[in-house]
Amino acid sequence: MPDQALFSSKTNGSDAGSGAFFQKTKRAKVREEEMSETKRQFPRTEVAGMSVSRMIIGTNWILGWSHTSQAADKLIARLYDTPEKIVPLLETYLEYGIDTLMGPISEQPVLQAAIKLAENKTGKRIVKVDTPLVNVSNSEADRREAEAIIKKSAAAGSDFCLIHHASAEQLVNKNLGQIVRLDDYTKMIRDAGMIPGLSAHMPELVIYADQNGYDVETYIQIYNCMGFLMQVEVETVARIIHSAKKPVMTIKSMAAGRCTPFVGLNFTWNTIRERDMVTVGAFNVDEVLEDIEISFAALDRRMPGIGKRSSPDNHQAAFGNL
Repeated sequence: MPDQALFSSKTNGSDAGSGAFFQKTKRAKVREEEMSETKRQFPRTEVAGMSVSRMIIGTNWILGWSHTSQAADKLIARLYDTPEKIVPLLETYLEYGIDTLMGPISEQPVLQAAIKLAENKTGKRIVKVDTPLVNVSNSEADRREAEAIIKKSAAAGSDFCLIHHASAEQLVNKNLGQIVRLDDYTKMIRDAGMIPGLSAHMPELVIYADQNGYDVETYIQIYNCMGFLMQVEVETVARIIHSAKKPVMTIKSMAAGRCTPFVGLNFTWNTIRERDMVTVGAFNVDEVLEDIEISFAALDRRMPGIGKRSSPDNHQAAFGNL
């Protein structure tokens, strides 16, 4: 899911002074003054008739899943251990109409509390895309457990319930070209009042969902310029996304910090369809603002209005006068 280079954040590897850390700083040179005046709203798309922002708020860099190291995971978890610390990030996304959030919401009470606080503070509702782990074994007891997990997702206020890839992929039968018994779980999701989908790391899930006409309204797909965590070539996944019958929610656009936001976001926005989405996680408010401006610029086909990175010598000729 979401991804930013941890130590490109303004932390210097430490959580000292974390109170100021969570606020907008002078270092966030992303045309903030101009953006705050106009409050340009991010483009939207529809999934199963529901309006969602094309940029989706990612949560790995809030919940402690860095895809880099245990030390990074611990730092994230330590800095975002209360709802109040998460709220400034959510508020910043919401200012620009980015009101759709993805993650294992029903399994994370701190995140749930943060969402409620942000909604109450801003008066704006967050569209919730839950990705719960579901027991997909086929005994009566297992099915009861699965149904209880799905009902828990609904109780958390989820709009979408996308079965986590670790669960959904257990049902894949490549020999048959099917996701066996998937209909059982999508029916549970419908019965609970949510929109069903798949958190798909395997690209085959998108293909099989379409070929078999499963009740799947959207699918997650890993997609980035580096091929990070992707199971086939970037070009192949691009074709799968463009051929998908339903809107696709892409994740890992910055390859969990392995490429810069400018490179990762420009690639993704310019190689998906207008109906598709990009999930973007950030570690602090500065990164949220940079990612929003880079994304607006990518969609506008212009250079983003962000400041230069710091250097011991900011007057190098190679930096130019920009």
